[in-house]
Amino acid sequence: MSMAGATSAPLAIGPPDALLAREAELRDGGSYRMRDAATALGVPEAALLEARRSTGAARRLQAETPGDYGRLLVALTVVGEVMALTRNESCVHEKHGVFAAPEIEGAMGQVVGEIDLRVFLRHWRYGYVLDEDTASGPRRSLQIFDAHGIAVHKIFATAATDAEAFSRLAEASSAPDATPAQFFPEPAPEAERPDAEIDREGLLAGWDALAHSHEFLSLLRRFGVGRAQAMRLGGLARARPVDASAVELVLEGAASAALPIMVFVGNRGCVQIHSGPVERIKRMGSWLNVLDPRFNLHLREDRISAAYVVRKPSLRGDIHSLELFDAGGECFCQIFGARPPGGTERADWRELVTGLPGAVPC
Repeated sequence: MSMAGATSAPLAIGPPDALLAREAELRDGGSYRMRDAATALGVPEAALLEARRSTGAARRLQAETPGDYGRLLVALTVVGEVMALTRNESCVHEKHGVFAAPEIEGAMGQVVGEIDLRVFLRHWRYGYVLDEDTASGPRRSLQIFDAHGIAVHKIFATAATDAEAFSRLAEASSAPDATPAQFFPEPAPEAERPDAEIDREGLLAGWDALAHSHEFLSLLRRFGVGRAQAMRLGGLARARPVDASAVELVLEGAASAALPIMVFVGNRGCVQIHSGPVERIKRMGSWLNVLDPRFNLHLREDRISAAYVVRKPSLRGDIHSLELFDAGGECFCQIFGARPPGGTERADWRELVTGLPGAVPC
């Protein structure tokens, strides 16, 4: 359970039938996704799935611990192709593929393959099997939430899924007699330390000495600095501010050049990665979308508060990325040039990302 559960009272949700009646009334007035309906009703998304247990449309999973969820990931390897979805408040990442065997160590792990995940299982608290009637027909999914009722990861059966295997997994994993879930308020985000308190000289020396780009997070923890704060402190040689329109320029540039990229989107419990080309880039209102057959990205460009072209050194040369931040300082999407394991950064990716307006080579 999240530490929030140990320090605060659970949210008062109310009886399931009353909540479902309020949702039905809301949906009569317009087309709402479940997440949007939950926001309008002032409850966590998972509360609507918990309420659906009373109708039989949703069932709790027999999974609460990291070990339980590690075994669930192993079980998913036999169901064939699915659609995996990971999102945060600003971005949705959808990927079609087959689950490879996970590599789990304690409460952390990864799934490597066409579905590419980094999982932080201590945040995987409540899981559900959900059956829905949609405009395109019945749909079944497994949906995982944290202690606050916020979605961590979702797995949807598709026309390419082994339906019988998926159903067997759903049945074997269900816990019909599970006690009602309790959801806890999110803790207030930690305030950044004042810039003056940061050992900037040590931070920059550590940044310049990175051997692998994935060591960056541990560097931030070592110096007690937030990621957005590090962008400000890094200077133009390491993090160059660019306009919010940079993400569209990067996606369109990658599509027109058939340039393979890596797109990272995550939340506290899961990071999902697309590696490969993108083709169809389409804007719909405030949403910037990649609409490819096996990869969809839906990104709220209006939620970009800051964007940086970031340079991180490595043993195989510099690695450049485009990193997008919301108003709260959360990095909600990162885009890199795709490179083979142990390979160097592609020159065409570096030219694209450092050639953005305002992004002098760094």
